[in-house]
Amino acid sequence: MASQPLQTGKSTPRSADTGAQSSNNAQRYVQLLLLVIAAGAIYPILYLRQVYQPTMLEVFHISESQLGYLYSMLGTIFLVSYLPSGWLADRIAPRLLISFSLVATGLLGLVYSTAPSFNLLLMIFGGWGLSTGLTFWAAVIKRVSMIAGADEQGRFFGFLDGGRGLIEAMLATIAITLFAWLTQTKGETAAVGFRFVVYMYAFLCIGLGVLLALVKDPSANVKAAKAARHSNVIADLITLAKIPELWLVAAIVFCGYQVFWATYSFSAYLHEGEIGLSVVMAGTITTLKLWMRPIGGIGGGFLGDRFSKVTVLIIALFLASLSLVGLIAAPQISSHVLLVFLVLFIGILTYAIRGLYWSLLDRCNVPVETMGLAIGLISVLGYSPDVFLPLINGYLTQNYPGVHGYQMYFGYVAAVSAVGGVAGLVLRNMLNRKEA
Repeated sequence: MASQPLQTGKSTPRSADTGAQSSNNAQRYVQLLLLVIAAGAIYPILYLRQVYQPTMLEVFHISESQLGYLYSMLGTIFLVSYLPSGWLADRIAPRLLISFSLVATGLLGLVYSTAPSFNLLLMIFGGWGLSTGLTFWAAVIKRVSMIAGADEQGRFFGFLDGGRGLIEAMLATIAITLFAWLTQTKGETAAVGFRFVVYMYAFLCIGLGVLLALVKDPSANVKAAKAARHSNVIADLITLAKIPELWLVAAIVFCGYQVFWATYSFSAYLHEGEIGLSVVMAGTITTLKLWMRPIGGIGGGFLGDRFSKVTVLIIALFLASLSLVGLIAAPQISSHVLLVFLVLFIGILTYAIRGLYWSLLDRCNVPVETMGLAIGLISVLGYSPDVFLPLINGYLTQNYPGVHGYQMYFGYVAAVSAVGGVAGLVLRNMLNRKEA
């Protein structure tokens, strides 16, 4: 009998610890879910070109080169914003940053829906660069890295990219259905259909931003935030620059992100004369490609945690390079089924790459108080294709009409993807030597 109180006394802390751990895990997944929803809602309105590029050229009365200038403007603002975005992420509550970003993006979308002049379009894209780059990007990446355990980085980032992709795919499916219903069933013009698609995304962003403003911030690393407020930015940058793994991660992001950019041109490529799919058919195929994001992102994350994040990333980069070469042969592919399979397979590889490359940051021994700054530094280098890739795309597609310009563009991206695979091999060898 005397032993019973002793056993009870021991079991109570165990129950409390188990309950606390379960509560903490639930809280972490709720935080992840909110981040996934926010990321899935904010970006699609910026990149409607991947489904509606021919319609956008018609509605805004602009050329492909001008469309390239718009996305170059967006990319330039991104590039300027990434580093201060990391600085902000170390100091300001994520709830405030994310809520502001969603509302601002939605309001700019409402102006976008009016089919404004080209000069105003430049201002809108510049504003989107600030609302989704400066105040949003690094805060989301840092939060995911902090709430994920050391053995969960792959799956958490996989869930972030795959989960937001699931939301984007659902929204894109609703949008293309709305567009087809208005233009084909109701007989409205493409301009009207596109306007309602923009309305859908804009009001969703505004509503979600207001909703998230009412949610309390997740528990943050207060000690790290205090340290960041009193740190020297220049000294921190010098410290980060001395970590060679960070440069290789930046190179992998730089190459992998260009593979993702290539998918934006799939719809326009499939619509070209030699392939000849209708706008709705090409848009439907590229919308189906969006549904590969949960498969690629989440599946790639779990494979990375199960085997090796770097190895899975290397394989995906080399396979993406080969698949893009296959897509160049699309005009000679008579089977639409094979063509659809190729597009979807590239989608899976692309999203596996996106879901994995940020998970490598956990192995680079970056201090938590400078994590946001490290994310900003990698983003400046890794996402610099936002500036020059739209110009390359616009130049090639305008000066080499038809499928030829797109084939040259995809050939360039295929080569870059292979270079990313080589950078992954170098990083893997470096990490293995250090951890040995």
